[in-house]
Amino acid sequence: MERFTTLRSKVVPLPIKDVDTDMIIPAQFLTSISREGYGQNVFRRLRDTDPNFPLSQERYKQASILVADSNFGCGSSREHAVWALLGAGIKAIIAKSFADIFYSNSAKNGLLLIVLPAQTVDAMIEESTQREFVVTIDLEDQTVTTDKGKLYSFDYDPFRKHCLLNGLDDIDYILAFQKSGAKVPEQRQGDRL
Repeated sequence: MERFTTLRSKVVPLPIKDVDTDMIIPAQFLTSISREGYGQNVFRRLRDTDPNFPLSQERYKQASILVADSNFGCGSSREHAVWALLGAGIKAIIAKSFADIFYSNSAKNGLLLIVLPAQTVDAMIEESTQREFVVTIDLEDQTVTTDKGKLYSFDYDPFRKHCLLNGLDDIDYILAFQKSGAKVPEQRQGDRL
């Protein structure tokens, strides 16, 4: 898994509530057990039917931060949705809320999900539709800074933060202890492994 420390990128807005995993990667494209190749079909139905869909617009090309509404990643528990977003170059999503299973799958695969207050997310969506809006995410400090200097703090699970900062998936985390000869710490209540 790739390490995540800081990320500076323009933002692509997705002002849709309840984006489900079938919307992210339609079922007909789930033809492989590999993690590769899903990015080309991320949001395929929406991209094919709506020429104004943000990920179809040239001005959002190369954006690696998505700003979305609430309940992002709801629906089925398919991990392929996370693989598709990562394959399309999305490295972080800022939203009002996320579905629990999608949140867990994202953390385990290196996709950073950030929850910010509804008013802040709405402002970011609006800003990114009006102009090239750039933000910097600093996972170590747990901050999001806009290109106009506004700073927002976010909460993040300490275990998942450690794993993302060090590029460790769950198996890599356990193997790191095995290699060092140290005992794997017992899981605490609230930790998700």
